[in-house]
Amino acid sequence: MSEQNSYFVAVVGAGPAGLFGARELATHGARVVLFNRDIKPGGLAEYGIYPDKHTMKEGLRKQFRQALENENITYYGNVKVGAQGDLTLDDLRALGFQAILVTAGAQGTKWLGLPGENLEGVYHAKDVVYFYNKLPPFSQKKFRFGKHCAIIGAGNVMVDLARFLLGKVNAEEVTAVVRRGPGEVNFTKEEMKHIISNLDMPAFEAEMARVLPALQAINQDPELGRHKILDALSKADPKIGDGRFRFDFLCSPVQMIGENGKLTKLEIEENILVLKDGEIKARGTGRKRTLDVETVIFAIGDKVDETFGLPVDSNEFVKNPSPRFPIEGLSYEAFDPKTNTLIPDVFVGGWSRKASEGLVGYARKDGTNASKAVASYLQTLQPITPNLEAVSAKIQGLGKPIITKDEIKKLESVEAAEAQKRGLEEFKFASNEEMLQAIGVTAEA
Repeated sequence: MSEQNSYFVAVVGAGPAGLFGARELATHGARVVLFNRDIKPGGLAEYGIYPDKHTMKEGLRKQFRQALENENITYYGNVKVGAQGDLTLDDLRALGFQAILVTAGAQGTKWLGLPGENLEGVYHAKDVVYFYNKLPPFSQKKFRFGKHCAIIGAGNVMVDLARFLLGKVNAEEVTAVVRRGPGEVNFTKEEMKHIISNLDMPAFEAEMARVLPALQAINQDPELGRHKILDALSKADPKIGDGRFRFDFLCSPVQMIGENGKLTKLEIEENILVLKDGEIKARGTGRKRTLDVETVIFAIGDKVDETFGLPVDSNEFVKNPSPRFPIEGLSYEAFDPKTNTLIPDVFVGGWSRKASEGLVGYARKDGTNASKAVASYLQTLQPITPNLEAVSAKIQGLGKPIITKDEIKKLESVEAAEAQKRGLEEFKFASNEEMLQAIGVTAEA
């Protein structure tokens, strides 16, 4: 197949940012090759949204299918790009790509560096979310979910985790350990409605009374936090199982304590609130206590993969501080602070630009904007004749199964048939091996 002259772009990652970014470029005539670590496209839209949200997920999948239907986009799944992956950034350059858009999400794990993080029963939110959403290899890992669980954090991910622990694990008690006060919780009413019926109201009122002096000290109306949490009652889902949900406000984790390598307690330090530069901050008091728990999950955001091959600072890939092609005032351009030089052909979008920032809608917009920056850069170059045969030969030479658009369609069809057969709204194979077997691709391909 001979290609006409056009711009040749590699997009790394097929979540919402990558898919919509690739579509933006392809619609404007660029030849795009989309590389995805996972077999299936979708990223966090496929593997980060709570499993029961079938309508939302199917709506997104429909949009993703439409994006992939663009004939200017080639898809290669089960291919990891990065310094320790199947292909490096230099490999992509050698294949003739004029620009590389990195939308690989935030695959690093953000820990606080506390004692006991290696105990059995201590996990990062991402690992658990990937587990219950059946993303290989997380879907096959063994987790220790006990009857008493603590989640560090106060965002929508915390709510999803609590919903999973109460509904699927049948935990007796799930405690959200929140660094600041009820006024600073960060989940939405739409999410909180799923677990608000499990809220232990006497414990909540006692907790509100306990933290009242700290709120009064910064002149914060306690009704602010009360509304943020209890307004979800008007839309409340039925109670999930018999488990209790409760909050421990103004507390930070100090260490995890265990016996024989297994978690038994979480030590927390009580905080006060202070106003600093107009922001409400938490400050430790030195007062400590322990919670008896078998499971602790840190839902404190994510960071990019430091092994990817781009400079990292403060959990993020470094962006050009003086962007050549800013979009809405933001920089999407990779930068090396050590040499104080631009990496001219590499751009970042979605969570690769700003980890844990919004979900699907935000990632979609950010990926599209990143592509606009790429397009502006391409205008400074001459179009070329993309060598898709060379890319295909390189990919086939990796000695592993490679997934194309046709195979994605086949997999979707097999999983839909399986769901119908089992009387389920949705069915997912939980391992790469099962997916490959279902579409007739051998693991040695």
